[in-house]
Amino acid sequence: MLLLAAAFLVAFVLLLYMVSPLISPKPLALPGAHVVVTGGSSGIGKSIAIECYKQGAFITLVARNEDKLLQAKKEIEKHSINDKQVVLCISVDVSQDYNQVENVIKQAQEKLGPVDMLVNCAGIAMAGKFEEVEVSAFERLMSVNYLGSVYPSRAVIATMKERCVGRIVFVSSQAGQLGLFGYTAYSPSKFALRGLAEALQMEPLETKLISGTSSVCSPEQVAKQIVKDAMGNFNSSIGSDGYMLSLLTCGMSPVTSITEGLQQVVTMGLFRTIALFYLGSFDSIVRRCMMQGKKSEVVDKTA
Repeated sequence: MLLLAAAFLVAFVLLLYMVSPLISPKPLALPGAHVVVTGGSSGIGKSIAIECYKQGAFITLVARNEDKLLQAKKEIEKHSINDKQVVLCISVDVSQDYNQVENVIKQAQEKLGPVDMLVNCAGIAMAGKFEEVEVSAFERLMSVNYLGSVYPSRAVIATMKERCVGRIVFVSSQAGQLGLFGYTAYSPSKFALRGLAEALQMEPLETKLISGTSSVCSPEQVAKQIVKDAMGNFNSSIGSDGYMLSLLTCGMSPVTSITEGLQQVVTMGLFRTIALFYLGSFDSIVRRCMMQGKKSEVVDKTA
């Protein structure tokens, strides 16, 4: 039995060794590359733009608020490594009109050249019980968090396929891997990004797409990890919880190294066991909070 298991493991490693060169992304050099960041006027998006700019990239920032865009532009330009670098700002809502998004991407490409990397970072969050969240909120979050990534990606992917060069990064969250209480509107919109990234990954082998997932860390930490993983990994995670979730939810997502595949196979059972304790703890917290809420209602009525 042990010999059979050992033979299976060796065969699996050999298979990964043969397949990984076919699915691993081609290196993307950031010096001189044109990087477009949606939602780039603040938070993780701005930090990603800064990180790419530090490595010599040309940046196009896309967001709605012009004042925030100009402020972000000034902050990013402080990190230039040569006098040729440019930061271009474009004010547009990436979730409303595809034709408008396509036009601004064309404008950016006319000024800074073809897009080498697109980072879809535009997004909003909202919490609340399912029955208390307005239906319009579900529509708004799906529009911004999902279509707000579909439209820019659709606008750049044809050129990337023609050039056989490019990265498209989707910034998701742990709520995009695990359904959480209070996030019935937000969580599905981030789950949709995962499905989009995996489906697109199977279309053009020359264009690799990365689903970025972060735990609660500073925007700078997350940005550094996402930019690093955008060069090779499909799934990017930050912190121990993020690492465990990325392995637990790998499903049919592609592997880009032998090590990654082995980690998923070896740790899946252990992490699933740990996850069951997490789920039990979450359920306990939710039930306890609901009971406390009911007690408070009773006290308020009798007061």
